[in-house]
Amino acid sequence: MKAILTAALLTATALPAMAFDPAAMNDTEKAAFGAAVRDYLMANPEVLVEAINAMEERRMADESKNDKLLVEQNRDAIFDDGHSWVGGNPDGDITLVEFVDYRCGYCKKVNPELEELVQKDGNIRFIIKEFPILTAESEMAARFAVSLQQVAGPDAYKKAHDALMASRGPVNLESLTKLAEEVGADPKAVIDRMNGEEVMAVLRANKQLAQGMNIQGTPTFIIEGEMLRGIPQSGMAAAVEQIRAAKEG
Repeated sequence: MKAILTAALLTATALPAMAFDPAAMNDTEKAAFGAAVRDYLMANPEVLVEAINAMEERRMADESKNDKLLVEQNRDAIFDDGHSWVGGNPDGDITLVEFVDYRCGYCKKVNPELEELVQKDGNIRFIIKEFPILTAESEMAARFAVSLQQVAGPDAYKKAHDALMASRGPVNLESLTKLAEEVGADPKAVIDRMNGEEVMAVLRANKQLAQGMNIQGTPTFIIEGEMLRGIPQSGMAAAVEQIRAAKEG
């Protein structure tokens, strides 16, 4: 059986594509070939692992290529939409964008690492985009954050953003009113604006951008031309340095 399989594989790889045609086999030959393949794989299961790994590598490469194309097609909306909070170093050599949901546990988990990275690096332009997808509290928190930025400016927004990321408590009118007071904003003005068109237009634009880029979860990061769907295993600092090195190279 193994000899049959080996001969078939050698024929398939050594000759032109049409030279090895399973469809041309008769029933007996097909049965023999199928049995040989099964016996070989049962005796050598590592071949299946190698094949699966190779397929996964190709899939990831294809996804990365497609993601780069999506970033290039949406550069203005990603990096210069005119409404997202922009911090870090506005003149940094690299831009990091985060799509965030304030009720997302992974977003909360990575936030301290992001803050430390932006502060220590000193050369990162950091953009935050509200993308509430999990709960009604996600939506309320996102509306509050956008409203706060429009009413009280970027400094108040960042203080509230950090507080929302650190909080494990409920998001409701009482907690948001208190938070607005803590960051020095007029609570009534912020709350009243939350359902206004100016705020909803921002969230619609973020949602449309995310849908166009097939972003379905948070956190999702865009660093220059690369999209990271989730927290990289190597850590954010390593990911930034790798992309920076590729950009400079």
